[in-house]
Amino acid sequence: MDAQEQFDQQTLTEHLAELRSCLLISLAAVAAGFAVAYSVVQPLADWFLRPLIKVLPEGKTLIFTSYQEGFFFI
Repeated sequence: MDAQEQFDQQTLTEHLAELRSCLLISLAAVAAGFAVAYSVVQPLADWFLRPLIKVLPEGKTLIFTSYQEGFFFI
């Protein structure tokens, strides 16, 4: 019996159980990716913004005028 035949013979609850397990694995992968990205966002932003900060006048800092501008530093 090949995989297609096994798939065709599953009951609805077996399909739903498989869907649930796939969704949980996907959710865990997204959470892990978010954690990794969140841990490197500050060093990455510092690296990208370093040339801009170097040319700012003495005593001035970067400001963002809207909430989302802080996320679009590239």
